[in-house]
Amino acid sequence: MQKFNMTILRDWRSGKFVLIALLFVLAGCSSLRLAYNHGDTLLFWWLDAYVDLDSEQSGWVKKDIDKLFHWHRKNQLNDYVQVLQTAQTQLRGEPTLADLQADYKDIQSRTQLLLFKAQPELADLARSLKPEQIAQMEKKFKANSEEFKKKNMKGDKEQQQKFRYKKSMEQFELWFGSFSREQEEAIRIASDARPLDNEIWLDERQRRQKNILTLVRKVQHDKLSKDATMALIHSLIKDSFDRLEHSERKAFFDSSNEGTMQLILTVIKIATPAQKAHANKRMQGWIDDLHNLAAEPR
Repeated sequence: MQKFNMTILRDWRSGKFVLIALLFVLAGCSSLRLAYNHGDTLLFWWLDAYVDLDSEQSGWVKKDIDKLFHWHRKNQLNDYVQVLQTAQTQLRGEPTLADLQADYKDIQSRTQLLLFKAQPELADLARSLKPEQIAQMEKKFKANSEEFKKKNMKGDKEQQQKFRYKKSMEQFELWFGSFSREQEEAIRIASDARPLDNEIWLDERQRRQKNILTLVRKVQHDKLSKDATMALIHSLIKDSFDRLEHSERKAFFDSSNEGTMQLILTVIKIATPAQKAHANKRMQGWIDDLHNLAAEPR
């Protein structure tokens, strides 16, 4: 689980923490319940790609992942039910920008809590890493950055906006089903209205990667105790979230966040009753799955 935690830290901005991704992204192509029940294995494979765990580490990492999933199942799955039920209520009415911003803050808070819960295991992992594993992590980070540039920074501004729009449409179609040409045009306008600066997002990504590498190298070089390592990890998690509110890029972060919220509000506003019913049905299916998952004794 230790490796698991180190990898999670890089995706704080979007809120797409890996367990949430397992809940919602994988649910797009299969049963949410099935995806979650296999999430521990998928997570282990994903983590192994970053650090190349040895046989000894693999044993306790699997146990730590299992314990974390057990805690998450008992303590946070019902929270997600509340999030989805709130979304259902908002879908039936006319949600405001303030409503969506409150939802975003709520998800951020729950994600941060889960990361803090993982601090002891993160510390164990950081203290167990070998130089070649840190080098593997750095290599994987660089590959991820190159993949980001390849996908998000290809071509001119128009091409980048088009790619961003298509990614958004994949999510909206998952929720609402298909859209008419007129609806797609309105969504494209709202999508393009968001500030676009992939150089900033790339720099922020690389900044987070550098901070993680600096942390694990310090832990190894100074042979820090578990408590000292946990303190560093706590600061890294907290600083990553605080950066949204206290950095030289706050204006850009706020503008980007508001643009995304306005895009979502646009989709809700133009959605037909049938499309809203489609979204409500999908959310209810996930709510039912989450209730069942939380009740399972696993």
